[in-house]
Amino acid sequence: MKVMLLFPPHWTPAMPHLALPTLTAFLRERGVEVIQRDLNLEIFEALLTRRGLEQAVARLGEGQRARPGSPVGAASAPPERVDWALNRGPEVAARVDDAVRVIRSPAFLDGPRGVEALLAIGEALEIASLPFYPASLELTRFLPPAPVDSSRALLHAARDPRRNMFLELFTGVVHDIEREQPQIVGISVCTMDQMLPAATLGHLIRERGLPCHVTVGGPHISMLREQVPRARALFDLWDSAVVFDGAEPLARLAEALEAGGDLSSVPNLIYRDGDRVRVNPVKAYAPEPALMPDFGGLPLGRYLVPFPVLPLATSRGCYHGRCAFCNVGYGAPVGYHRFTTEAVVKQMRALHRRYGVRHIFFADEVIAPHTLREMSEALEELGSPLHWCGCARLERALTGELLSRMAAGGCRMLLFGLESASRHIVQRMRKGTTPEEASRVLRESAEAGIWNHVFFFFGFPGETLDDAQETVNFVFAHRDAIHSASPGAFLLERYAPVHRSPASFGVTRIIDNRGADLAIHFDYEVALGMGEDMAELVVQRFLDVLPVKEFGQYYVSDAHRFTYASDLCERRQPMPVWLASGGPR
Repeated sequence: MKVMLLFPPHWTPAMPHLALPTLTAFLRERGVEVIQRDLNLEIFEALLTRRGLEQAVARLGEGQRARPGSPVGAASAPPERVDWALNRGPEVAARVDDAVRVIRSPAFLDGPRGVEALLAIGEALEIASLPFYPASLELTRFLPPAPVDSSRALLHAARDPRRNMFLELFTGVVHDIEREQPQIVGISVCTMDQMLPAATLGHLIRERGLPCHVTVGGPHISMLREQVPRARALFDLWDSAVVFDGAEPLARLAEALEAGGDLSSVPNLIYRDGDRVRVNPVKAYAPEPALMPDFGGLPLGRYLVPFPVLPLATSRGCYHGRCAFCNVGYGAPVGYHRFTTEAVVKQMRALHRRYGVRHIFFADEVIAPHTLREMSEALEELGSPLHWCGCARLERALTGELLSRMAAGGCRMLLFGLESASRHIVQRMRKGTTPEEASRVLRESAEAGIWNHVFFFFGFPGETLDDAQETVNFVFAHRDAIHSASPGAFLLERYAPVHRSPASFGVTRIIDNRGADLAIHFDYEVALGMGEDMAELVVQRFLDVLPVKEFGQYYVSDAHRFTYASDLCERRQPMPVWLASGGPR
């Protein structure tokens, strides 16, 4: 049995996602032949070349001359942007290969050179996207040309040569599938941004008539487990969908197909059976902490980051697990499982030996304080051979002594969910933290030499402008301890407690858009406080007054921030400080 696992765009091209290496390790352990491909990275590599940009500029020129209804999407792009791209394109094309080389090297950490490289890559991606307007592939996101939360729009977009850039970009992938002849093609869909590329792969495989079983899985599919069986047309693209933990179900799917194709006993599977769509029972599987992710076959030296960064996990789930805005577990009653520190440190050292990496990014929902202490102590005893980062909670257990021990053990960045600095709103969120503890942790973490990245948002049901102002005041009061931040507006997400019990949180109405049958976010109305529009306005006003960062390339992705913080520590340089009158220093 041969399985090909594909990870489509969009995800950060700075490091691999943990999904495929985890599945690959599990399947290879059971004797299954696996080919894993990071198509996200491959697509960025294809676009960010001189040849790729010259082709995009040529296509834009054709679009200017095209008649309405022609198969060239550039015909609908804003004329001023097309003119800009035609004039600027040759220069950007001449610079893009060097820009990619810079971002893949320590030269990226040189401020002026890094800025120049990042700007060139941003321009290159805009030029590459314009022929398929309004689609836009950027380093940080993908804007699809049609709503992907509508199965009807998604199916149309998957076949639309005018606006779907992936139809051409995936041609080589389909040829590779035909050559390799895998029995199963598994497509990982972790975010909404990956829905159109995943649908496009299914369409191209079907169009080519390849005799493989196409299955999709991942967090986004798990969130849509009730919607996918009702959208039967999706099974014109895919044969099945795996929900929740996919390792054991994927292995069972391989066994079932090899035995003749009876899929009725494969757990966690939604599949087409003739004219019907069947849904098998869901079974929970305990994770296997001793099994190290297998990155074999992925081009680890080609990610767009100065030093290779690999993801790992210390746990599954969230040990707090009560935040009202969060849908951890995607609505299933899954428990929290913490791996032993011994197993985690063993995997870190094995990744260091096997792949030569020194930077580990923990992809946990949140790392438990107990794990942080044990891991830091173990790594410090080994001479702190690795740098690492991950998510933590702004809570009492994160003492100044522990934070200093973590820094000594290689911690270089922590990502914190502040969410709000209003005591009233934090309590409504069931966050289990306080502004006072948040303040202490941030200051003591900064004093320990750790980079603090903070997430927060405006518009939680019941939040007033006064509440929002408390968060704004908190952020500016801690600009010496908050080194980077991700502000946003509240999203009412499927399966979060606010979605399941809206009245308990002051949501008077969840607006159901009948055309959006694959929606995971919903518009809503509240009894008190800011509505959605006001929350978005507050976010924009906040962004307008944020200090300008002199070298913004270090804030594009978590991996870039992490490597920058690591380099500052290595060179014993101070963390950047936000100034009220300007950028960091």
